[in-house]
Amino acid sequence: MPKIKLPKGNPSLDMTPMVDLAFLLVTFFMLTASVRLTEPVIVDTPDSHSDKLLPENVILLTVDKRGKPYFNISNAEVRVKTLERMGKQYNITFTEKEKKAFGKMSSFGVPMNQMKQYIAMSEKEKEKFNSPGVPLDSLDNQLSYWIRYGHIQERTLAKEAQTNAKRLGHQFKDTPLRFAIKADGQANFLNVKDVIKVLTDNDIYVFNLITNLEKGDDIK
Repeated sequence: MPKIKLPKGNPSLDMTPMVDLAFLLVTFFMLTASVRLTEPVIVDTPDSHSDKLLPENVILLTVDKRGKPYFNISNAEVRVKTLERMGKQYNITFTEKEKKAFGKMSSFGVPMNQMKQYIAMSEKEKEKFNSPGVPLDSLDNQLSYWIRYGHIQERTLAKEAQTNAKRLGHQFKDTPLRFAIKADGQANFLNVKDVIKVLTDNDIYVFNLITNLEKGDDIK
């Protein structure tokens, strides 16, 4: 009895779904990616065994190897409100464009009389700019004002959000404001002590010290 021969066909693979998936992933990353902001100073922090993460809602005080302090607030809205309050303190008026640009910035280390100039700089210009640090001397302790007004503005906005949530019947989760110091390992301790004193002068006695996770046999 003769054998039945089945027709042979060339196997094919439809790549259309893979192409669609690739374009979806590219679109997703384009929409969700954010521009990396220029940091005015690179700080090499000391090592430690602590593995706690930096809080989300934080006022960050950075001290470079020269001992110069820098200031940052993680909440963009609070940053803008604090800038407005500092403008009133030093009789400086900022435009809406300047406020918007300031809200997107990272840490900064300039006195108020240079703030407009610094905001107007491009990212490349900020990389080359030698920041003098935020003044904290006894004659003009601008770092103290930034901390005080930043704290006040953050709590004010948090209370407003809580009131609005309660009015709308929504649940409100308050993320407490934390304070952190990120000091270079080569910075003079006296300069770090001066920054700590600014915190304690504002009745802030609880804060985090940012370090690198130390590598060793007992660290996984």
